[in-house]
Amino acid sequence: MNGPAPSSHRMSPDTARIITLPRTCERALLERFLRAEAMALWSVRAAQTQRLPRHVQIFLQRHESEEQAHLRQFESMLGATSQRPPTLPTVPSQWEALAVHLFGYEALGLEFALLLAILRPNLSEILEDELVHVGFFEKELAFILAGEAMRADQARQTGRAWWKKLPRTVDRYLADDSLAPYRSELRPHILSAIETRFIALGLLPQPIV
Repeated sequence: MNGPAPSSHRMSPDTARIITLPRTCERALLERFLRAEAMALWSVRAAQTQRLPRHVQIFLQRHESEEQAHLRQFESMLGATSQRPPTLPTVPSQWEALAVHLFGYEALGLEFALLLAILRPNLSEILEDELVHVGFFEKELAFILAGEAMRADQARQTGRAWWKKLPRTVDRYLADDSLAPYRSELRPHILSAIETRFIALGLLPQPIV
């Protein structure tokens, strides 16, 4: 059964408070976004080796092209080449689990794109692309979670497992001297933004008040 068709709708950036960093953090943010784009590109390529709904395959093909363009742009800006693993990463074979992984990493990349867009407004097109990518996986997961109970449960289990690993990933991304003075503010901000997305979809339970 096919899910919703890819949408060209461009979501508006979150209205939640966005942290403004000084220019001294610009290169670190560029480097982290380059890392995030490389991770997304390899994951999208690996995802296309799985059996996926046709509309998802079409979206991922376009997604790969956009990530490749972003990667080249950031490599040119930094004068550096992103690390390319010798083999594609292992990704879940079930679409409901794979969608969670792709959504999570896209949501993480979006948070760095939001931070970067404040310092580099000329990169707003990349932010727009990231919003579209996150929006696509949100719609796919909403469709999965509203459907067959077994698939929905698999997505929730994957969401909880992915969430447990996220703090360590964020710590690695924030491990730069220029970000050190802002780490105590950035870390909970990024985690909270992604947690809010997961809760809104139903991948994580609502917090107990």
